[in-house]
Amino acid sequence: MPANETAPPVKKKGRRARLIVLVLVLALFAGLGYGAYWSVDSVRASFPQTTGSLKVPGLTGSVEVKRDAHGIPQLYADNDDDLFRAQGFVHAQDRFWEMDVRRHMTAGRLSEMFGSGQVETDAFLRTLGWRQVAEEEYANKLSAETKKYLQAYADGVNAYLKGKSGKDLSVEHAALKLSGDYQPEQWSPVDSVAWLKAMAWDLRGNMQDEIDRALMSTKLSPAQIDELYPPYPFDRNKPVVEGGKVEGGKYTPQSPGSGSGSGGAAALGSQVSTGTATAGTGTATGLAGNATAQGATVGLRTQLSALADTLDQVPAILGPNGSGIGSNSWVISGKYTTTGKPLLANDPHLSPQLPSVWYQMGLHCRTVSAQCQYDVAGYTFSGMPGVVIGHNADIAWGMTNLGADVTDLYLEQVKPEGYVYDNRVLPFTTREEVIKVAGGASKKITVRITNNGPLVSDRSEELGTVGDRAPVVSSAPDRGDGYAIALRWTALDPGKSMDAVFKLDRAKTFEDFRKAAADFEVPSQNLIYADNKNTYGNIGYQAPGRIPVRGQGDGKMPAPGWDSKYAWKGGRDSNAGYIPQNELPWDQNPSRGYIVTANQAVAEGGSGAGKYPHLLTTDWGYGARSQRINDLIEAKIKDGGKISTDDMRTMQMDNSSEIAALLTPMLAKIEVSDPGVRAAQKLLDGWNYTQEPDSAAAAYFNAVWRNILKLSFGEKMPKELRIEGSCMNVLGNGTGPADDLAKTVRECGTRDADSAQPDGGDRWFEVVRRLVKDEKSQWWSVPAKGLNKPATTTRDELFARAMADARWELTAKLGKDQSTWSWGRLHQLTLKNQTIGTEGPGFMQWLLNRGPWDLGGGEATVNATGWNASSGYGVTWVPSMRMVVNLNELDKSRWINLTGASGHAYNSHYTDQTTMWAKGELLEWPFGKDAVDKATVDTLTLMPERS
Repeated sequence: MPANETAPPVKKKGRRARLIVLVLVLALFAGLGYGAYWSVDSVRASFPQTTGSLKVPGLTGSVEVKRDAHGIPQLYADNDDDLFRAQGFVHAQDRFWEMDVRRHMTAGRLSEMFGSGQVETDAFLRTLGWRQVAEEEYANKLSAETKKYLQAYADGVNAYLKGKSGKDLSVEHAALKLSGDYQPEQWSPVDSVAWLKAMAWDLRGNMQDEIDRALMSTKLSPAQIDELYPPYPFDRNKPVVEGGKVEGGKYTPQSPGSGSGSGGAAALGSQVSTGTATAGTGTATGLAGNATAQGATVGLRTQLSALADTLDQVPAILGPNGSGIGSNSWVISGKYTTTGKPLLANDPHLSPQLPSVWYQMGLHCRTVSAQCQYDVAGYTFSGMPGVVIGHNADIAWGMTNLGADVTDLYLEQVKPEGYVYDNRVLPFTTREEVIKVAGGASKKITVRITNNGPLVSDRSEELGTVGDRAPVVSSAPDRGDGYAIALRWTALDPGKSMDAVFKLDRAKTFEDFRKAAADFEVPSQNLIYADNKNTYGNIGYQAPGRIPVRGQGDGKMPAPGWDSKYAWKGGRDSNAGYIPQNELPWDQNPSRGYIVTANQAVAEGGSGAGKYPHLLTTDWGYGARSQRINDLIEAKIKDGGKISTDDMRTMQMDNSSEIAALLTPMLAKIEVSDPGVRAAQKLLDGWNYTQEPDSAAAAYFNAVWRNILKLSFGEKMPKELRIEGSCMNVLGNGTGPADDLAKTVRECGTRDADSAQPDGGDRWFEVVRRLVKDEKSQWWSVPAKGLNKPATTTRDELFARAMADARWELTAKLGKDQSTWSWGRLHQLTLKNQTIGTEGPGFMQWLLNRGPWDLGGGEATVNATGWNASSGYGVTWVPSMRMVVNLNELDKSRWINLTGASGHAYNSHYTDQTTMWAKGELLEWPFGKDAVDKATVDTLTLMPERS
């Protein structure tokens, strides 16, 4: 799936203002001025009441809240309004701090909570205008029924808030109360709708790739960039759907095997010409005006680097957008299961958060009827009504990120009176925004919007004169004072995704499911399906979402905003600009008996039989995980084998490394003279390429892989893609006179650790898979560094150097004794409270954070505990939850969350699922009333005020 939760991971700027609050919290916990009793009282004051009864305004009947031993609630009501009002109340009991921070983030109001350090982030978020879009959706797009549910949910949250402040809400609210008399305001339905905008932002597609390719063009040739973005390997890794055709305005699935060919992504687009370039020289041709080639390259480099830095500052709800974000899901027909009905598995891969982004919950009508339509359980988002992923009594569904390209950057020629479009000057659409700042003066900004979207370049000092020398085709208009950058993004057009959530929750058939999917416009997800009808049940797939139809260009590089030929088709409020829902790929009961979605290509694009005619994206995941799942299923069902619920769980924990299987035999043949390196090399003898936490071989291989990437690609990247603080000497910087180009300068990386390149994801698997066939590729050439790091010109020479570097790196990190090495010691997960635990004083981090846990798995494995090879081995992506739904007997389904139900730091359910999650264990998932009653340990009855 769908995929940092709740709070702003404040970086670089604003830490001083933030620390004022943190010091006060530290004083609170230490008891300074208030006494130890007060600090203990503050911690416990916000814990939810889980037994007895409470009166809740607005309820028309009683609602039972039955919690199991892990605090997971199942709600029982007699009508829809009461059910969603109770859901809002219970979410607020456990997670209101998370909800409160999130709504301030989506509205661009973090400065009201955290002070001046958040002003720039707020300004960027106000420029995107999430809140305005959410308000328009609520007013004009959503059904009356959905709005009724949203209001009931908001009423439930507000019922919980009534009479509470500070320590009664959370220890974090207690800290804000001390620092500035902060008082949360009432929850509104739009607060819930805006959550979908943040979710869409984190799953927005290839914007980072678009920026990175443009930045690479300042140092690498088009051919080199193509090598680093190879085509999808359709000949080896299956897409989600095979075959299929679009005729008469409808997509029709076909039997597997009808489509063939290697396919692949289109060649690099020509929206903005970078001309030709030579690696390392920073030169370019085909530029507008009389700007020098070197200056034009630097101009684009500066503006896009600044934009990338701005994106890194935006708080991520699900995690930083990059190669790691994704998910696994698969569904198997009852024909191939031990239960005789389908089994469905899902585990979204998101950044680790405390608390988890997910909240497990059941929503049950005591009697399902027209007045009470829901009997559903699964994973919810705190702050939003309904169940996002899960099952009801008839169907189950899961999600993974489809990865469609739904964002484009446009260069805009700006003038004092407006912007240029088809040789005319059009006035900006503008709005004034006032950012209130806790403890400081308010700041006013003006948001400028073109017909391609808001000018995101206005929100950075470095981007104030963006495009000063941006490389463009020679036919481009005079650049005047510079080009600005606008963002076109599907989520900035009002939609109906909130309607889809409720339709999914009450769907009973595949037809119902597809109708619900038609409203799931943003973010675009792969939706898988299973039901318990017929002999073996039914399985299915639908690709929903608002996916643009472009004029010219393919979305790979920034486009010329002044030329209407590059605009999306249709107007901003028209569905004409998107691929029709009826023409998006889907499948039902394929003959192979299973469907796998793991961020691989949805369908093979192109013309001809079995090819999909619409451009969804050119930046798919490369299918390492999806094909491994396909292979595991095929191995199990061949010769009449059957798959059990536990088999599904075992598959979710598969640690096999595709890149290790490719490279280890090559590494074993390298001639090594150094005895220490040779001893490390022997660790790979007989290794089965699985990355268990206690594996020394996995530790050494991943260190070698990291150093191969660093030597081959990392040091050849422009500084804007290298990790911040990584410095190296280079020849010239492309900004001065020609005679300066021969001078050596010190150049340091500027990219945030989460998005630095090469990150080691499965795109890099594919890059190296292709390059190892050429033992003398230019990528293997590396200069010498000192006496112990000789220059390399061949693959094996570079591999040998990487093996040596890895040996000494692990000696420094894990010790000289290789018998003590293990992958888990390198590859650790620490769960951090996303507000105070991320940047607060060490003592506060100790109080609020949990871990570390030694993990197995790795980047692009099914057990996707991802790490960024540019920045180290620490876990940056995880399966944020895991579930296996048994459609034959729903009470035998299983689930687990990354953390626990509670967002309160010292509640017993703060991280009570994490150790089980780390071991790959799953909890029982009761659904029927008898099973829920058997599992219940606490019952709270919510009562109408009149009773």
